[in-house]
Amino acid sequence: MSASYALRASALKAAAVTTVAATDLPQWFAIKTRYRFEKKVAAQLVQKGCEVYLPLRTEQHLWSDRQKAVTVALFPGYAFVQIDSSREARHRVLQTAGLIGFVSFGGTVIPVPVKQLEDLRLLLLQRQPCSLRPFEQSVQRVRLRGGCLDGLEGVLLRHESGTVLISIEAVQRSIAVETRGYELELI
Repeated sequence: MSASYALRASALKAAAVTTVAATDLPQWFAIKTRYRFEKKVAAQLVQKGCEVYLPLRTEQHLWSDRQKAVTVALFPGYAFVQIDSSREARHRVLQTAGLIGFVSFGGTVIPVPVKQLEDLRLLLLQRQPCSLRPFEQSVQRVRLRGGCLDGLEGVLLRHESGTVLISIEAVQRSIAVETRGYELELI
């Protein structure tokens, strides 16, 4: 066996090991919950040792006798859980009361890109005014530069100047953000 063949064989084995290790890393997945069960499901998953992200927003609810600030899920019926892709981890998540299942496309559960969740966290952390919108496919992707939302990526809406959509493909939802005062960089 030649030395170059031995090096290539060991390199291929090392690449296979790192590929297997990379797939065992925890990834974010979208989960579907029963209506108004998002907080209960998230609390149960945290008790099971899972990392959960439930984006929340505060709304003012007005009744005939009072007004109250209520915290609700940003995406009703959805949350995000970070687990490895093993069958045991998925089974543990699926055994949660109020959980309908993992969001899948064509029967395949697809991880949510970390960048989408980071952008969503940044937007909610900065308490920027935003509104929910129907899902928009990626037409013209842009990145905001400067200010507290530096690095945020989204889809530029042509018909509404000064608005960028942050789209979460796994749950087919978008959030509109005003971009006045920010530079836009094409991606």
